[in-house]
Amino acid sequence: MKKPKTDIDSFDSNEPDYLRFHRPHAHLSSPFGNDWFALKAEAFARFFGTPFFLIAQTLIVALWIGANVAGFANFDAYPFILLNLAFSLQAAYAAPLILLAQTRQAERDKMHSEADAQHREALAAAGEQRQIIAAKNTDQLVKLLNQNTQLTELVKQLTEHIEVLTVEIHQELLKK
Repeated sequence: MKKPKTDIDSFDSNEPDYLRFHRPHAHLSSPFGNDWFALKAEAFARFFGTPFFLIAQTLIVALWIGANVAGFANFDAYPFILLNLAFSLQAAYAAPLILLAQTRQAERDKMHSEADAQHREALAAAGEQRQIIAAKNTDQLVKLLNQNTQLTELVKQLTEHIEVLTVEIHQELLKK
């Protein structure tokens, strides 16, 4: 079993952990839990919204009604009470699963929204820290530029003084 990443692990590697704010809410990833029944229940609830299910159900109902009206079969005569019972049974099982899935999806959406908000706050804090660091670096750069300017002026003065001394020494040597 793979060990879940922690914030400490993300410092150890060079890869950023993009899901660090979502990881605390990982337990909400499956709306019905992670056991066998939960996985089958979620698959069943998801299946109700597929085009395949809707088309297949429509075809079955059309065949059911057509076979009973045309007289090919007489297992459910008009007003189709058995078909009505089948729909009621389907609704009795589907509605709670769909409502449960919607409720859990709302919880997951809320947790993801909170994680996104935390992420935005962390980005804002990091941006403020970068601005503070940039301001400090700018101040330091201005100080270094001022020092460089002062040193350049000092070098210029010393160079001029050395030139004057060199001319004086040269003149003294020429007199001898």
